[in-house]
Amino acid sequence: MKQTYRSRVAFVLGWVWLAFVALNVWDLIARYTGKSSLIALAVLGVLTALVYVVALRPATVFTEAGLVGRNPFRTTFLPWTAIDDVSVSHSINVQYGEERTLRLWTPMSSARERARAQRRGVPKQERGRLRTEPRLSKPEQAAMEAFTGKTHADWVGDQIRERAESARRRDETAEPARVTWSYDAIAVVAAAFVLVVVAAVI
Repeated sequence: MKQTYRSRVAFVLGWVWLAFVALNVWDLIARYTGKSSLIALAVLGVLTALVYVVALRPATVFTEAGLVGRNPFRTTFLPWTAIDDVSVSHSINVQYGEERTLRLWTPMSSARERARAQRRGVPKQERGRLRTEPRLSKPEQAAMEAFTGKTHADWVGDQIRERAESARRRDETAEPARVTWSYDAIAVVAAAFVLVVVAAVI
């Protein structure tokens, strides 16, 4: 079963930006005024390429065979048994092979999110005889304690670690790790570069 993790905010804003660009491109083509329109198209092209490689493309994908890390310009496939260790700081860092590290671009944890996670699960002080919040049941308290101090990135890191350990216990035969260039991202950046050259020359 395939599971994909990415920054929801970046993904939504990226598609909003694409809709904005589509409307502006249609307007610039309909009201073409020469060099100024080409310069505006080039600026939109460069910003759109940046939004694509930074906001829309990055993703962390779980497949049956292994982990796929889609970063701006590269895609890395790691079979579960090839993963040696996982650490989480600002990003998720996956160690594999001969001291090689895959740094996943998403999900990431900001300092604000980590501080909010640390506060989660801390019991609120009771004042007087009146309680403002209901008492949690034991399962609810256990769940809260399990997630105390953990961000979304920590949770995904735990899932990667568990899948790797489970694959090693089953002694699965692993495919080799693969790192490939992201041709779609390269094509988008190349198209933006061509727009800039055309706007500068014409």
